Formats: sequence, structure tokens, C-alpha cells
Amino acid sequence: MQGIEEAIQFMNEGKSDKAIDTLRTELSRANDEEKYTIAEMFLQWGMTDDAQEILQDLKQKYPEEHELTIMLAEIYVDQEQDEYAIDLLNEITEESEEYLGALVQLADLYQSQGLFEVAEQKLLAAKDLAPNEPVIDFGLGELAFSQGEYQKSIPYYERSIRRNSQIGETEIPLRLAEAYAMLGDYEQSLDYFQATTDTSPDVLFRYGFTAYRSNRNDIAMRVWKKLIEEDPFYQSAYPLLAEAQELDGLIEEAYETAQKGLKKDEFNKDLYLQAGKLAFRMENKLEGYQLIRQAISLDPGHRESVVFLVERLKEDGDYEAIKDVLEHIMEMNEIEPMYQWELARANNELEYFNEALNGYEEAYNAFKDDSDFLKEYGYFLVEEGKVNEAHTVFSRYLEIEPTDEDVREFMSRFEANEGE
Repeated sequence: MQGIEEAIQFMNEGKSDKAIDTLRTELSRANDEEKYTIAEMFLQWGMTDDAQEILQDLKQKYPEEHELTIMLAEIYVDQEQDEYAIDLLNEITEESEEYLGALVQLADLYQSQGLFEVAEQKLLAAKDLAPNEPVIDFGLGELAFSQGEYQKSIPYYERSIRRNSQIGETEIPLRLAEAYAMLGDYEQSLDYFQATTDTSPDVLFRYGFTAYRSNRNDIAMRVWKKLIEEDPFYQSAYPLLAEAQELDGLIEEAYETAQKGLKKDEFNKDLYLQAGKLAFRMENKLEGYQLIRQAISLDPGHRESVVFLVERLKEDGDYEAIKDVLEHIMEMNEIEPMYQWELARANNELEYFNEALNGYEEAYNAFKDDSDFLKEYGYFLVEEGKVNEAHTVFSRYLEIEPTDEDVREFMSRFEANEGE
């Protein structure tokens, strides 16, 4: 034992090489109990191969000492030799004191191999032996959670949390929070998020999102602000924080948050759109237009930005700008029926009637079941003297809106005039 004590002393002094050499020397004259102690020390010091060799020799001498089997299995797991570990653990019989531990360890191994049914069988067998053991309930919860069976995982986690709030490095309240959130029960999820001590960025983000979905903007804003303070480059938090602030009427704060987000992610078209909308709400049109156009410049196919820009330009009566924007976007092969319709409207307002007619004709197939489009198109055709085409369009419109007496009366007068 003196050599073992010397090795410990050397290790405490930072003389690891001397400590290891001393243990290896001591091994040659150690008895079996001392060899076991030396194996444990080698494992603690990361000398897995040395420990494995000792334990294998001891196991040959003491095949019924299943504690040796458990230790060897753990070494094989660390070496990613799961099959060897499984074979060893399956040697342990029900009569052994180590049988319960072997079942739990086997369940972990089978789960890692994707053999979920076998893993569950092992854990259920372990639960029969120790029905109140929280580690087993936790294991069953983890197994169900890993397969997306969140409803099934909850009772196991809740039984486990009665005795332990944490198993290993996993906080059970956090697992319950995530399980309830995946089931859409955000209020219950929020209760568990509030019980966790984990303040890592991803957890804070999900915590804030759960509060937001629970209509607790006060909590969501507080948590997301903390997240951004701790990790300013957690980019997905900025638009959500800005949205929560906007919902609470904090428009200027929301705008500032969006601007801060753009400094961290200058290519985020959605954030440019959000900041642009907020600028308009602050009646800063110039800034709003610049931000929306920036979103479109990043992605001409960003439909939401294009539609929003067109709507704001229509409010200002700037049809020339609408025409320029839509023609530029469509030149880049970003052609959508909605753009064709809006361009037709702009051309009509600008009295470019031939171009307007082309736009309506191009949009017709996409909107032939849209009553608003048909009504607008029909009246346009009448103004252009295209009587037969207008009749066809209005007839289609009345099939969709048969109770529109104004259009029906217009059609009747129109047909009467034609008959004279």
C-alpha cells in the first residue's frame, strides 16, 4: 500500500509521470485487492488501457464478481466498443446485486444503437425490481423524449422530479418544459422553464419563446433581453424581441432592437422588413422606404417586402415608383401574378392603357376565380371599349358573386344598350 500512497502523493504534487510509474511498479507485488485499487486509480487518471488489463486479469480469477464486469463494460463504452460491453453486461444474472445497474446500462447502450424497444424492455424490467428508483423513471422519460413521444415522457419525468431535480447533467424541469412546449401546452411549459437554473443561450431563447406563446410578453422580453446581453450574436432573438415589444406598444424600442439586430446580421432581409414596418409606424417614411428597398435588394424574390412596398406606395399615390419597382423585379425573372395585377393597376392609373391591358390579361388565369380581380378587370375592359371581353369577365364574376346586384344591374343596362 505504501507504493499506492506514494503514487497519490506524486499526483497531488503534479508529478503525473512519476505517479504512474510508481503504480506500475507497485502492481508487480500487489495482492488482488490492491490491484483492484490500482485499477480504480488508473481509471481516475485516464489510464484506461492499464486499468482494462488489470480488470480483465481479475475477472478471469473472479468471474462472479460482477462489479468487475460493470467496470469493464464502462471501459468498452468509452472505447466505443458497445458490442463488447453488451456481451459483458448480459453475463450478469438476476441473482447478482449488479443486475439492476446492468439493466440500466444495457438500456443506454441499446438506445444509442437505435434499438428503442429493447432499451425500453430493459428499463421496464429494472423498474419492476426498483419501482421507486428515480434514475429508472428518468431513463424511461429520456427514451420516450428521444423518440418524440413527449406525452409518454411526462409521467416518467414527473415521478423522477419528486426525488431529484437533476439526474447527471440534465435538469428535469428543463426536460418537462421542452416536452410540454412540444405538445403546445405553453403555460405548463412556462412553469417548468421558470424552475430551471440553466441560463445557456438556447434555453433562454426557448424560455422566451414559451413565454411569448403564453401571452407573457413581460417575461419574454426580460428573458430575450438577458439573452442578447449575454450573447449579442444570438441573431434569432432580435426579431422576436422586437415583435414582442411592438405588441406591447413599445414601437421605438422595437425599432431600436431591430436596428441592433441588423448590426449583427446585415443580410437578414426579414429583419430589414420588420425594421421598415416599424419605421412606418413611427411615421418615418423615408427610413421605412430605404429599409424595405434594402430587403428587396438582398432578395428580389422576397414577396412580403415587395407587397408591403407596393401597398405603401399606393397610399402615397406614387404609381410611377410602383411601375419602376415591379418592372425591375420582373426583369429579374421574379414574376408573380400578383405583381402583374399590381403593375396593371399602376399602368391604368398612369394612363398607360395598353400596358395595363397586357398586365390584366397576363394575370387573368391566376385570378379567374378571384371576384375582386374579375370586377376590377371587367370595369377596365368596359372603359377600354372591349365589350365582349367585359361581358365574359362579368359573367364569370356573377357566377362567384351572384348577389352583387350592382354588377348585375350594370350588365342588364349594358346589354339593353347593345340591343338598341
